[in-house]
Amino acid sequence: MDRETIWQHIDDERRWLADLLDSLPEHAWATPSLCAGWTVRDVAAHLALAQTRVRDLVVPAVRAGFRYDVLVRDTALRSPQSHAEIVATLRGFIGSRKRVAFITDLEPLIDILLHNQDICRPLGIDHPMPPEAAAAAADRVLSTPWPLRRWAPPRGVRLVATDVDWSYGSGLETEATMQSHLLTLTGRPLA
Repeated sequence: MDRETIWQHIDDERRWLADLLDSLPEHAWATPSLCAGWTVRDVAAHLALAQTRVRDLVVPAVRAGFRYDVLVRDTALRSPQSHAEIVATLRGFIGSRKRVAFITDLEPLIDILLHNQDICRPLGIDHPMPPEAAAAAADRVLSTPWPLRRWAPPRGVRLVATDVDWSYGSGLETEATMQSHLLTLTGRPLA
């Protein structure tokens, strides 16, 4: 998938999420997400940090003891942004190609695809991922070297997408949508 197509998917998903969040009643922001210990608001705040400058991460990184997972969690939970500011920030990202330093264009795609599901599923909202975007995200998840890759790929199975030309692994064949495979590869529970 070329860079422009990746960013078009990111923009489309950010726009969709901003519209969704803008329409949510206040109490829905407190709904537990699929991310353990995070609410819908926490996940949205995390996504609103997608263009944070490295210099703005120095103090939070020190506070987190330079532990990446703690840094990500703390910055989301400590975000002072209101719901309206989170929505405005996400809308402000549309059309921008900025990203946090040291990552590829695919990490923001992975983030928005997965976190949209982390928000939608607990709210009972069906939001299908574009299969081609999910396949590109899955390939990046699988190519990320350990210890940066946070999830071990399943063993003894061959994942085969039913909605795009994509497969991975060997063994017992498991057919599903590309969205389902990406959720599986990143440790998300399936509906």
